[in-house]
Amino acid sequence: MIAMLMFVIVLLLLLVGIPVAFVFGSVAIFFAFFIPELGFEVFEVLPFRIYGIMSNTTLMAVPLFIAMGLVLEKSQMAERLLVSMSALFRDVRGGLAVSVVLVGAMLAASTGIVSASVVMMSVIALPLMLKAGYDKGLASGTVAASGTLGQIIPPSIILIILGDVMSVSVGELFAGAVLPGLVLVGLYIVYILIFAYFSPKSAPVAKSIKKVDLKEIIISIVPPLLLMVSVLGSIFAGIASPTESAAFGVVGALLLSALNKSLNRTMIKYALFESVKLSGMIFMILIGATAFSLVFNELGGSDLILEFFSEDIGDVWVFIGIAMLSIFILGFFIDFIEISFIVVPILVPVMAAFGIDPVWFAILIALNLQASFLTPPFGLSLFFLKGAAGDTIKTTQIYKGIIPFILLQLVALGLVMLFPDLVFAFI
Repeated sequence: MIAMLMFVIVLLLLLVGIPVAFVFGSVAIFFAFFIPELGFEVFEVLPFRIYGIMSNTTLMAVPLFIAMGLVLEKSQMAERLLVSMSALFRDVRGGLAVSVVLVGAMLAASTGIVSASVVMMSVIALPLMLKAGYDKGLASGTVAASGTLGQIIPPSIILIILGDVMSVSVGELFAGAVLPGLVLVGLYIVYILIFAYFSPKSAPVAKSIKKVDLKEIIISIVPPLLLMVSVLGSIFAGIASPTESAAFGVVGALLLSALNKSLNRTMIKYALFESVKLSGMIFMILIGATAFSLVFNELGGSDLILEFFSEDIGDVWVFIGIAMLSIFILGFFIDFIEISFIVVPILVPVMAAFGIDPVWFAILIALNLQASFLTPPFGLSLFFLKGAAGDTIKTTQIYKGIIPFILLQLVALGLVMLFPDLVFAFI
């Protein structure tokens, strides 16, 4: 029960707003100091764990994919993609929103960074949709949900983290996430078209969008598609590891930026500095979480949870239901990285005891964590959208518009739970 108290204290401190890495580390030190049976001897293996983290070749893909996304963010690729896609769907009622979803999916497959995608879409797509007469709730919901597709569509940072935490092949996770990601995109598009059919004034035909010739459309769409196929295809085919493909992706992003004539010293400096900051944050959290897990496991926390689910409850679907509900509720208040490093390691032994396929379970968690970016009041994508949109959209309108997309994410989660073959189609 002391371990459970430790877990609760961590959650409370996170809700207060104390930085994640410091919460993990300080709580671990506090309990080790005040519990005589533990002492600081529990941290003797911590340096070896940290060395293992820093030399982990899988985790090396994280800063590389972040750098790739940041370079593409500044390459003006999103603007050209959106203009071309909008021109293709300009005569379809709700077509502009559909083009935003498709561009969001392509950006997700090219960058994998949710914050960059949401901000880019908010700055570029939102004014276009409002100018075309779209309902503010639908417009904001579409932009936030489309920008957050980077959570599930590879190359996703969360899939790399889950692969390391759950000891699963990142390549298999990427392959397993493809079809669920496409299902989610399909659900978004179907909802938008149905909404536009029953409420034409809320999603009108965007006649204000200029026509674009076929050559310009091809130039805008083909290069990022080639980059996406080459990066992910090399992983799926077994030609390269995720880390090697990420390095190739950085080179490809620089070449695309050069072709767009946006490559310069300022942009490279921005991408490098931001990559270091974001990667440093993730690795600091991971080191803090490692210290926390050492003390938590020594206190018998994992054994207690394993015994509760496998012996007291003993039903695999009850475990999956409680796990998914817990992650969904926690997503209202804390970030996906914190959930990955606090909750997921606790669930892994129970998953193994029930014989649950780790790839399938990881995709369920990733789909669930994606909802954490959109759930009010603390969904990060909503903050990014509001920050970029300013006073043009009210917070209440954003919340109203995002609810249908959260429900669609839950539908996608349910479909993957009921039909596991969606995950194994490309593995």
